[in-house]
Order: sequence, then structure tokens, then C-alpha cells
Amino acid sequence: MSEQNFSNHAKVVPGFMFLVLPVLLLNLVQSAISWKAAHYSFAGLIGVLLAIALIRLAFFARTFALGVQDRVIRLEERLTERYGVLLSQTRLAELLDRKANPDRRASGTVLEASLDPGKGALATILVQNGTLHVGDDFICGQYSGRVRAMYDERGGAVTAAGPSTPVQILGFEGVPEAGDTFLAMADAAEARDIAQKRQRLEREAQHRRSGRVKTLEDFMAERASGGAASLRIIIKADQGGPAEALADALAQLSTAEVKVEVVHRGVGAITESDVLLAKASGAIIVGFHVRPDSNARAAADRERVEIRTYRIIYEAVEEVKAAMEGLLAPEKKEVIVGEAEVRQLFKIAKIGTIAGSFVRSGVIPRAGRVRVVRDGVEVYDGTLSSLKRFKEDVREVREGFECGIGVENFNDIKVGDLVEAYRIEEVARSLSA
Repeated sequence: MSEQNFSNHAKVVPGFMFLVLPVLLLNLVQSAISWKAAHYSFAGLIGVLLAIALIRLAFFARTFALGVQDRVIRLEERLTERYGVLLSQTRLAELLDRKANPDRRASGTVLEASLDPGKGALATILVQNGTLHVGDDFICGQYSGRVRAMYDERGGAVTAAGPSTPVQILGFEGVPEAGDTFLAMADAAEARDIAQKRQRLEREAQHRRSGRVKTLEDFMAERASGGAASLRIIIKADQGGPAEALADALAQLSTAEVKVEVVHRGVGAITESDVLLAKASGAIIVGFHVRPDSNARAAADRERVEIRTYRIIYEAVEEVKAAMEGLLAPEKKEVIVGEAEVRQLFKIAKIGTIAGSFVRSGVIPRAGRVRVVRDGVEVYDGTLSSLKRFKEDVREVREGFECGIGVENFNDIKVGDLVEAYRIEEVARSLSA
């Protein structure tokens, strides 16, 4: 129904109601007069109620019609405005003569790529220029191939795809990345040469980014100097989306002390090249919904490269988090073992000063570290040279007993000093700590 017809109907309904109302009221009044007096009051009441209901219904219909008409007008204005913008852009394209040529070799862009268990590498291509045919050789990113089959958006097989046509292509040697440029080639050998050159350049760039192989001595020296440890990871997945999501999730685990470096992420099965890259960069391989082939497993065993496969991103993140917590430097916690008060000094030739002490709390062990505290200030930290009870050497002295304490390389001990025995415990840290 057009806007004009709707508006006419909206106006006719209330007008018709106002024309009918007087006639109905007149008939009701005549009927009431002709009836007996007993029925007069009842008929008049029914007539008045019916008239009020009809009047309210007429006003409601009029208001509803005006509201709908206003909404139709606003919608029409909005559509007219957008249509004008679209028309202006179309005219601009016509003036610039931006038209695709269907009579040339096809070129386009990869929209999405995945690894199908039954078909192999699949990629959805948007043909932007030219016409793509089944059997055409092509180069796409780092991979070459030949179009073995094409499918439209409904899954039906097609033999040709013109400009502005999305098709799913079967025939890739590997899984390309979303956004890679697709170009049909006249010579299959030339396409393979270009693909091999691009793969070689990518490997060289990855090796430059990875740097030289880090040995265990390098890692220990880096940790000893307080440098940040790094956990390098290679990610392989069945699709580009999960690989990117997993890389982002792992990158968020990085801290000031331990960093996650994603050396490489790609789509497809774990191959021997991935194992060699992991060996060169000191990385581990994380596979999501993919498995290593026989050559990759043999190379991983030979090169001692760790490969972990997952089906849930959460499990991969949790295991990598646990590995990162192992790289965190343990937290050192000091535990006071015992405390002794110096009450008398004994100077012995060739031995030095022996402090006659009383153990006030805990245990004073022979093997362990002690500190000498004077008036609340630490004056020395070292080890014990001797620990005696009476004239016998003992391994420890417990609370409430007296003993003789000799501090290694320290004779400036005085009466009233406190000798604290302590040990350092290492507590494993977590990323949430």
C-alpha cells in the first residue's frame, strides 16, 4: 500500500465514524420514545453508553492513523537521504570510470582460509578483477597452486568467477593468510618460483627476528644479571582466527620478568620446517586442532623440540602460564631460626673472641647464617666458626640453654649484642602474585 492510499484510508475512517454517529443516536432516541415508559430509561442509557464508546473509538482511530502516517513520512525521508548518498557515490564511480575488466587474468584478496580434514587447504577469495577459471595456475601469498575446484556461497560447484564474486577455492599447496593477494598466473613454473622465493625470504626474516640460538649458559647468565626471561612459542592452528586468538591470549600473559614471544603463527599441520624453526629459535610448538606429521615427529625427537597439541584454548593458556611461572625467579623469604643474647666474652689465643650466650628463643644451629645485632642495628652478617656447650662441640643449642658462640671473621662482638640465626627459603611464585 502506498503512502498516499494509506493517508486517504486514515482520513476516511474517522470521517465515516462521525457521519454514522448522528444517525445511530437519532434511531436510538426514536426507539426510546416509541417504547413503553418502563423501557425508556433503559434504552436511553444504552444509547448514551454506545455513543460515548463510538466517539472514543473514532478519536483513537484518528490518533493511530496520524501516528503511523508520521512514522511513514520519517522513514521515507531517511530512505531518500541514503538513496541520494548511494546515487552520488555511484555517479562518482561512473565519472572515474572504475570498472573491472572481466577479460583478463583474475586477481583478488583472500577473505578466509582454513584446513579441511578431507579436502585440504581451502580459501575464500573475492575476485576483484578478471575472471577466474577452474584449472588456472595462481600465486597467493607464500603459496602457489592450481584451481582444482570452485564453490559458490551455497556450496555449489562453479567453473568461472567474475569480478565481485566470492568463491571458495580448492588447490592450495598451503593455507594462506587472510588478506593475502591472489593472482592468476599464465605459467605454473613461474608461480612456483615466486612462491619458493617468498618462503625463503620469510624464513630468513624469521631467523633474523629470532636471533642466534640461545644456550643454557646464556639463559643462566641472563637470569643472573636480572634480565627478563622469555618463552618463545610457535603456534599452528586449523584456521587463522583461532591462531590469532591464541597468540593474543598468550601475549597477555607477559610480565616484566617473563615475556611471551610468538615467533611464528600459521595455519596448517605441524611440519618439519616448524620443528627446525623451533630448534633455531629455542621455541616450543603449540598446535590447536592440528597434529604433526610423521616427518615432524621424527624431527622433534631428533632435535628434542617440544610439541604440545590442544583442542581448547583455555587449556593451552593454562599450561603456558604454568611454564612461565617456572621461569619466574623464586621469592626469597627469610625465616628466623633462633636468637641468643651475649652475656660474657672470652678471648682465646689463636681462636678469637667467644661469646658466652643464652638462647632466648628457637634454636641456634652450627651450620647456618647468623647476624649480629647491636641496639637494633645489624653490624655483621656471616657464619659461625664454632658452637660449644661447655667444652664440647654441638650441632645446635635449643632455647633456655647457654652456649659459646664464635662468629667467623668477627671479633668485635660486645656484651648485650643479639645473635640471630636465620635461613633463606625460596618460595615458588605465580603470575598472579
